[in-house]
Amino acid sequence: MPTNTKTLTKAEEQIMQALWKIDKGFLKDIIEALPNPKPHSNTVATLLKILIEKSFVETVTYGRMHQYHALVSKDAYSKSTLNNVVKGYFGGSFTKAVSFLVEENKLSVEELELLLQQLKNK
Repeated sequence: MPTNTKTLTKAEEQIMQALWKIDKGFLKDIIEALPNPKPHSNTVATLLKILIEKSFVETVTYGRMHQYHALVSKDAYSKSTLNNVVKGYFGGSFTKAVSFLVEENKLSVEELELLLQQLKNK
């Protein structure tokens, strides 16, 4: 699977979330997988074209119909995004990022201890 260092806009990411959810599908399938209020089909088609240009999505053509599927997995994109956040806001230090989450009460000490225990068990 190709790796992609490009970032997505919020609208592009919403389309990717829908595509990751359904694995592959036609335009109508992707629109159905989007949350309400659903964007117009022309908007989704334009975003899919951009995602193809950015190498996030690939299409298979059946006559006049296009079936879309992700070239970049959700896990790969999540990892890249998290690395970019840590690099951009925490000087590349995951320790500083986790400390920030604990200080902001987004991660409790108990949750952190449970996470450490899970990591030790792996």
